[in-house]
Amino acid sequence: MVQPEPSLLAAVVCVLILAAVAVTVLAATRVRTPWVAAAAVLRGGVQLAALSLILSGVITSPVWTAVGIAIMFVAAAITSTRRIGWSGVLFARVAAAMAVGVATSVLVVFASGAVPLTPRYALALCGIVIGNAMTITSLTGGILLRSIADRWSEVEGWLALGARPGEATLPLARDAVFRALTPSIDQTKTTGLVVLPGAFVGAIFGGLSPLEAGTFQLIVLAAILASGTLESVILAWGVRRLSARPDVT
Repeated sequence: MVQPEPSLLAAVVCVLILAAVAVTVLAATRVRTPWVAAAAVLRGGVQLAALSLILSGVITSPVWTAVGIAIMFVAAAITSTRRIGWSGVLFARVAAAMAVGVATSVLVVFASGAVPLTPRYALALCGIVIGNAMTITSLTGGILLRSIADRWSEVEGWLALGARPGEATLPLARDAVFRALTPSIDQTKTTGLVVLPGAFVGAIFGGLSPLEAGTFQLIVLAAILASGTLESVILAWGVRRLSARPDVT
């Protein structure tokens, strides 16, 4: 039996309706910048359209695959830094934390032979891990700086008693790491029960058996957690050494 192909027009209409729902709800409840949801969908659509046009060439060339991964990494580091609060020093810390986390996870996956080192798999795995790294570093930095600002009187008290800046904010750094990793941990715990991950579905659509797709998804989830843990701890431990209240909005 021939399976019907998805309609491009129907997909566009569907996306527009869903974006309109998000904007309408945000506007009706007077949440600030209600158009941000529609703008995000539009930007994502443009980027995916461009990606679709160039992927056929990228996934067959190791060099272009490496270039694509590098572009994704830089864009993710910039986005994460802007979400926390832009500065050159913070960008360097975010990029360094992400580099250690992503490189470690990807190296383990390919060096172990669990996934073959091909341009196709490298692009898929790195894209997923980098995307989650962006989210985890954004959460870590944002949560930590907000916690330090909100509890500055407590931090100042420890500093007055002779504690070093890193010691005064250490409990807040640990809490920020835990809270930043919670969404990834919850997703991993509920995969197959509540969550049907995109990598699993995509692998099946790509021709893998359910067992092979499940194995690939488990590898991806483990890589995300390992990478996220390294990134979150490195960033939190680097940012926590503050001797003045951070300016957060």
